[in-house]
Amino acid sequence: MTFLAYTLYFAALVGAALGLGLWMARVYGGIPALAGIERALLRASGVNPAREMTWGTYAMAVLAFNLVCFLVLYTILRTQGALPLNPDGIGGMAPDLAFNTAVSFVTNTNWQAYSGEAQLSYLAQMTGLTVQNFVSAGTGMAVGVAVIRGFTAAKGATLGNFWLDLTRSVLWILLPLSVVLALFLAWQGVPQTLQGAVTAAGVEGGEQIIARGPAAAQIAIKQLGTNGGGFFGVNSAHPFENPTIASNLAQSLSILLIPVAFCFLFGQMAGDRRQGWAIFAAMAVMFVAGLAVIHMQELAGNPALGLGANMEGKEQRFGAMLSALWAASTTAASNGSVNAMHDSFMPLSGLVMMVFMAIGEVIFGGVGAGFYGMLLYVVLAVFLAGLMVGRTPEYLGRKIEGREVTLAVLAFLSMPLGILVGGAIAATVPAAVAAVQDAGPHGLSEILYAYTSATGNNGSAFGGFGAGLPWHTTALGIIMLLGRYAMIVPLLAIAGSMIRKPKSAITSGTFPTHGPLFVTLLVLTVLILGALTFFPVLALGPIAEETARVAGQSF
Repeated sequence: MTFLAYTLYFAALVGAALGLGLWMARVYGGIPALAGIERALLRASGVNPAREMTWGTYAMAVLAFNLVCFLVLYTILRTQGALPLNPDGIGGMAPDLAFNTAVSFVTNTNWQAYSGEAQLSYLAQMTGLTVQNFVSAGTGMAVGVAVIRGFTAAKGATLGNFWLDLTRSVLWILLPLSVVLALFLAWQGVPQTLQGAVTAAGVEGGEQIIARGPAAAQIAIKQLGTNGGGFFGVNSAHPFENPTIASNLAQSLSILLIPVAFCFLFGQMAGDRRQGWAIFAAMAVMFVAGLAVIHMQELAGNPALGLGANMEGKEQRFGAMLSALWAASTTAASNGSVNAMHDSFMPLSGLVMMVFMAIGEVIFGGVGAGFYGMLLYVVLAVFLAGLMVGRTPEYLGRKIEGREVTLAVLAFLSMPLGILVGGAIAATVPAAVAAVQDAGPHGLSEILYAYTSATGNNGSAFGGFGAGLPWHTTALGIIMLLGRYAMIVPLLAIAGSMIRKPKSAITSGTFPTHGPLFVTLLVLTVLILGALTFFPVLALGPIAEETARVAGQSF
């Protein structure tokens, strides 16, 4: 029954993603009937949509736009107490927390060191966070399309127009999907109101303040844009964010929908659908393997606590299976939302989630971001294949040379720099260690998970970690910037280099990049370069905790 349920889930996901990938190919190729609206909006903003951009110009547009987004959001968060749409009288955020939150939402991380219903006004939720959910996701999608053009388009010097790609991503993909999902969630019982909190009388005569607000609209884009930041503090474990099995399944599908569709978009833009299927297959193999581990661990539970599944930190209405599926999806897809508390998962489940994030969120990953991150591993895999057979490596007819490999390695280094260096400092500085709730290897896992999540722009956390301390709000904010832009800029540079090269004719000696051999090589490259980089520290955290658990010791 479990196998059938997972099969139906993946069938629905792939079927929807195939259709969406075809639509995305039309959108980014330009739909004449929609061109007039695009031109009017961009010209009203002072942008010439016909202007093509080199990789450097494209990167500067991304950075400039994101800087403005950060400044606007930071201002809203700091001054929300004096702004309208604040029926509960919530004051402005402290400077360090506002910095962390603004960086978090601009970088599509959506790390939450705050509780939304208690520390954000409706204006901040709507005009601040929800808007950033759209444009940060749109930024990732635009960069993803630009990088794909660099690998697949005819020889040239430009990657497109960032403003046009951003507009198309938001207007014709994210917005329509979000409207449909928001209406569905509202139908399922998710609140969408501007009225303030209500006071309810309990069965024993006590009073309880129940927060509500315009939640459905934000939840829809948080899932579709792989943002993950919840309207309420406990995210999608809250019955107002995720009230039913139907809402849970809809959100689970939404988390992976656009990332999977990017694989099929790539095949369309490359003119060879097999290329998209090959990358999808590599992602799917790793995802299924990780999901299998989490599923088995959570359903087996901890014998020291009695027989049965591990239900600590999980909602009864979802159970261990749907919690496992969500945990695998949200950490693979750079989403970060949760319907169960990851701090309470079994050690090996936590290990899988950390590995999913540590390899760069490339198993489907964020919208656009996951795919261009995987292309980094494709460059390295093709280069290694060329070394093994003694030929100049090629991908889609273009040679992979020293410049591309150097840029790929620079981008890759952002992950160990943020996770290992940032985590090591946090594990030794007293002001940072104060955030750790548990002793032993689980305490190290809390630190490791937080810095892996921030570097991978995921946003989920082990709940025992005190992320609201000024040290971590500042340090994690800086690391989120590293994880986002130290990946975007080199990948755009690689795309700019590739598009300038002529395409070579495919011969009998060309290494095929669409078959099982390439899929295997790509998976091994991700695991060897990605996962094994972090094996020593993982051995001290979740692996040591699992070893101690088997020996009868808990933390």
